[in-house]
Formats: sequence, C-alpha cells, structure tokens
Amino acid sequence: MSCPIEAKLAEMGLELPPSAPSRALFLPGKITGNLLFLSGQICEWEGQPKYFGPVGEGFDMAEGQAAARMCALNLLFCIKKVAGSLSRVKEVVRLGGFVAAPPDFGEGPMIVNGASQLFIDLYGDAGRHARTAVNVSSLPAKALVEVDAVIELT
Repeated sequence: MSCPIEAKLAEMGLELPPSAPSRALFLPGKITGNLLFLSGQICEWEGQPKYFGPVGEGFDMAEGQAAARMCALNLLFCIKKVAGSLSRVKEVVRLGGFVAAPPDFGEGPMIVNGASQLFIDLYGDAGRHARTAVNVSSLPAKALVEVDAVIELT
C-alpha cells in the first residue's frame, strides 16, 4: 500500500469499499478548479444498505455514528476514483450530513460526527471542515444517514 491515508485506514481496522455504485443519474464527484464536489453517499456497502432510518425508540448513538463513518468510507472511495489518490486531499472543506429522524430528534449532529471524526483522524487539521447536519424525513433506500462533501485537492 503506497498511499499513507490507506495505510492509516488499515491501521484503524478499516478499508475502502470495493465499490460505491450510484442509485441515480449523477456522478460520484466532479472536479472544478482545485475543488472536488462529492455526491451524497448513504450508509451502504457495495450497494447494500446496512443502517436504516428513521431514528426510533432505543436508538444506539454508536450505531448511528458507525453509519455515518460508512458514508465517509464511501466518500473516500469516490475521492480515490475521481481524483486518483486519497493523498491528493489538501483539505476537507465541507461536509453535509442528513439523518433520517423525527423532527424532535436533536442529536443529528452527533450522528454525523461519525463521518467528521474519520476525516479528522485521517487528515489531521486538514480534515477539519465546515459542516451542516440536518434531520430529514427519509433518505434513499431508507438509509439512516447520507453525507456529501467538498474537498480541496493538491
């Protein structure tokens, strides 16, 4: 493994998914100038959803954060696919997080922390980003979480 970011992932016991198929007519990401705009990724592995919403009774925050981390792994797959290497990330500029939850659920941002923390763990200060985290009534494939991103490339 020649990419230090992929080596860090392996040290953390994580890996990139083998694929991150699109569910509709959109690109996984698009580069304009030195910015990579990544399409939203849900908490699925190779097209199979793994965490379902909406948040309900007995919700486990650790499981919600794992769902957001899975979204981040899919985003990392897309970075590699579109930009060629995870080492091209200069800075994570922004994440947008969407959590399938009832309107009175106030912990959506804590769930999205699962994605934010992975980028910080991998890229240090360059992984710190601006962010929005909102509750929505539903997501594609009844997923619990969806995350999109804007990345500055080298």
